[in-house]
Amino acid sequence: MNTEIKQKLQEAKDWLQKEFTGIRTGQASPALLDSVKVESYGSMMPLNQVGTVGVEDARTLRVSIWDASVVKAAEQAIRDADLGVSLVGDSTGLRVIFPELTSERRQQLLKLAKNKFEDARISVRAVRDDAMKAIEKSEKAGEIGEDEKFTKKEVVQSAVDESNQSLESLFVKKESELKA
Repeated sequence: MNTEIKQKLQEAKDWLQKEFTGIRTGQASPALLDSVKVESYGSMMPLNQVGTVGVEDARTLRVSIWDASVVKAAEQAIRDADLGVSLVGDSTGLRVIFPELTSERRQQLLKLAKNKFEDARISVRAVRDDAMKAIEKSEKAGEIGEDEKFTKKEVVQSAVDESNQSLESLFVKKESELKA
């Protein structure tokens, strides 16, 4: 099996991991602020490039901005990101406090996680379909024999099955985090 197919399957897994990182559970994670962009010296920069983000406790992140003139812009950027968090500014930076999740919010997040999981599975299916069509095409063109066609299809299918299992395990892990 060629590396292009493996790479596309890995991209689907990486994408799902990134999406799941953005779905916040009751735990505070610095990765939740990765998408926040701050205006600094006339350009938009990721929050982690204008300061450090660390975990203070289970529901609180500490954001220490290196340049005091950027603190207000960082605070506004976090508010604009609409993450459902409360902010407290102090002399050393910002504290980002995550509220407890309500059962209704947990259900919404679980539904969102299921949708992301399904999107990843759809992209894996598309990769599989493309690979199978390419194998059929090369057999029709006489480049490979029928036995080789079946062997290649089995290799592709096993890689797809493996990829689906890893996506499933990511989803099960996220589901248990959301239900905890």
